[in-house]
Amino acid sequence: MDESSPSVLFARGVNARLAIWSTLRVAVQEGWGGPDGAEKRARLASEIIDAFQDQSQIPDDQYIEEILLQIMVDDYDAVLEDGSAESVARDIVQLWEETSVGKADGVARFEEMADKVKGKKQEVEILIQEDEEWEDEDGEEGNSTDEEAP
Repeated sequence: MDESSPSVLFARGVNARLAIWSTLRVAVQEGWGGPDGAEKRARLASEIIDAFQDQSQIPDDQYIEEILLQIMVDDYDAVLEDGSAESVARDIVQLWEETSVGKADGVARFEEMADKVKGKKQEVEILIQEDEEWEDEDGEEGNSTDEEAP
């Protein structure tokens, strides 16, 4: 298959975009998905590529975001609330639109960025949240300790 064919360009772009997604990089780096995290990233790319090639209607960014979020939960035990999946999904849909008409600018940009981060460790900042007070069904306040009933 030709390196500049739309489907090859799109696949290259998707792989590069996923390679620079910091949340996914941390998940693979920190072993959230187990020892085969990198293979799971490749399967994620394949699933996204297949979603575009197997459907008569082009998936929108919300559909791609749902795939990203679901796979992060299923494969990496990570529930994302940082909004990063949304921007990744938008970029992937834009890559499809560009590569479908033979444009490779986006692919080249993401591949250049991916080359820059390849082999570099993603910085991780760990935030520890203190248990917040909660209110039970009876409206009584409590904290995270279990209390015995009298």
